[in-house]
Amino acid sequence: MRVYLVAGELSGDILGAGLMRALKSRHPDIEFRGIGGPRMIAEGFVSLYPLETLSVMGLVEVVKHLPGLIRVRRHLRRDALAWQPDVMVGIDAPDFTLGLERQLRDSGIPTAHYVSPSVWAWRQGRVKGIARSVNVMMTFLPFEAAFYERHQVPVAFVGHPLADELPLVNDRRAARQTLDLAGDGPVLAMLPGSRANEIRFLGRTFLDSAVRLIERIEGLQVVIPAATPQRHEELAALLKEYPALTSRVRLVNGQSREAMVASDAVLLASGTAALEAMLCHRPMVVAYRMAPATHWLAQRLVKTEWISLPNLIARETLVPELIQDAATPEAIAERLVTWLGDFQARQAIESRFAAMHAQLQRCASERAADTVLALAQRRSLPQQVAPGEFEKAP
Repeated sequence: MRVYLVAGELSGDILGAGLMRALKSRHPDIEFRGIGGPRMIAEGFVSLYPLETLSVMGLVEVVKHLPGLIRVRRHLRRDALAWQPDVMVGIDAPDFTLGLERQLRDSGIPTAHYVSPSVWAWRQGRVKGIARSVNVMMTFLPFEAAFYERHQVPVAFVGHPLADELPLVNDRRAARQTLDLAGDGPVLAMLPGSRANEIRFLGRTFLDSAVRLIERIEGLQVVIPAATPQRHEELAALLKEYPALTSRVRLVNGQSREAMVASDAVLLASGTAALEAMLCHRPMVVAYRMAPATHWLAQRLVKTEWISLPNLIARETLVPELIQDAATPEAIAERLVTWLGDFQARQAIESRFAAMHAQLQRCASERAADTVLALAQRRSLPQQVAPGEFEKAP
C-alpha cells in the first residue's frame, strides 16, 4: 500500500508521524512519500522537499515565494501521478495542500485532509472548494465536523491528539513542586502569547492586572512560562518596570503545561493555549489585543460568536473573552478574582472541562488511520460519531 502525505510546519510533522505509526501497525509494508519533517522521516518517510518549504507566513512573504510554491506543487502532482499512491493526505497547510488534493482527486486518486481550516469562522465560501478537493475531511473538534455535515461534505471527527496526550487526571501539587512554587496558596498562570506582537499588545496589560490581583488576593503567586528564549528576554525586560511583582512572579522557560496544571486559574492570549488550559481542566480568562486595523478587519470577516476554543466547543460562554478595548487590567483582574475567590465555581468548571476532554480523547491517530485505510481501499468510511453527538455548528 502507498500513501502520499504532504505536511506543513512542525505541527504537521507531528501529526504525520502519528498517522504513519498507526498505519504501519496495520500494514508493516506500507510506503510513504511526499513532504514531511524529521519525525516523519524517522518513521520511514521519503520527503522530496524540506518541511520548511511550505512554512511561509504573511501576505508579502507568500507573494514573494509564490512562483516557487507553484513549482513545488506541480512537481508533487507529477510525482504522485507517476508513483500512483492508494490515497493522498494533506496535513494542514490548506492554501497549498487543498489545491494539490483537488488535482490528484480529479486524476482518480482518493484524497483526505487532516486538520480543518477555520472555514467555519471566516470565508465560509471556501467549503465549496474543499468539497471538490477532498473525499473526506478529518477534524479535531466536533463543531467543525458539524459544519461539514451541514454542508454535506464527508467528514470524520477523529478527536484531538493533544487530548490523547494529556491525562484525564492531573496532579496540581506535583506540578507546583516541579516549578518550585511554595505552599498551597493561590497560583495564577499567565501566558501572554508566543509571538512578539502578542507581548507588545498584551504584556503590560497582563502585568498591570497582576499588580491589581496581588493587592486583592493574599499570598497569590504568578508563574509566567515564556514560550521561547526571545519571549523570555522581552518579558524579563518588562518585569523590571514592575518592582511590586518581583517577589510574587516566577518567569520560567517553557513549561506552560506544568504552569497551567499548577494553577488555580489561567490568564492567556486566545489561541491553542486556551485549548491546552481546558485540557488541563483549569478555569481561565481569555484576553486579546491586536492592531486597530487588524481588529477592524476581523470584525467584518469573522463569523463566529466566540473566539476561544473552550467556548466554541461547548457552544456557550464558559470562560470570559475580553477582546481589544474590553481587555483592560481592571476587567481582567475582576474576572480572575471571581475564579480565584470561588472554590465551587472552579470545581464546577474543572469538572466540565474534564468531560469535554473525554469527548475529544478518541485516539486521534488511530481513528485517522482507520479513515485513510477505508478511503484507500474504497470502503465505506468508519462511523466516527454517534448520530446527534455533534454540537450545533457555528
